Amino acid sequence: MDKELNPRLKTAMTIFLLVVLGAVIGWIYEMIFYRIDMGHFIRRGQGGPWLPIYGFGALGLTLATYKKRPGPLIVFLITCVGAFVIEFGTGWFLYNYMDGLRLWDYNTEIWNWGNIGGYVCARSILIFGVFGVLYAKWAIPGFFKMADRLKKKTFLCIVIPTAVVFFSDILYSYIMKPLFFK
Repeated sequence: MDKELNPRLKTAMTIFLLVVLGAVIGWIYEMIFYRIDMGHFIRRGQGGPWLPIYGFGALGLTLATYKKRPGPLIVFLITCVGAFVIEFGTGWFLYNYMDGLRLWDYNTEIWNWGNIGGYVCARSILIFGVFGVLYAKWAIPGFFKMADRLKKKTFLCIVIPTAVVFFSDILYSYIMKPLFFK
């Protein structure tokens, strides 16, 4: 008989899938937003159809909410504060400590009210708050239900290839490519 996965390992793998989902949703959001803003599609990110910074946000939101199940307003506030901290902190750090690097700049975008140094703006924080509520209320419980219903082999057939592709892409795009293929 097929032995079940260790519950902690299964939880970690499910959270990993939620991180990838967050990174993909972030990529889709940016593709749509920049299509509206610039009138044409532009390539977002380095490699695959995901933006890892959104994955970090998804990880934080998942860890903050998946067992506690706070109400929508609390999730909205957690997401807004978390998004502000991640965006402002990352943007400020990259600009000040990575030779003026800017991966985004709200100074040059439409609907940039509440803009602080180009690192963060109210429009993005509010949109992230809404996405956070949808993610916490549907994606997180849905992925955990899916993980519970899938057989071990099926679950691993989803998680392992996803992890190989995701981490290989990050390794190549953010480490190998900048070091060796300038």
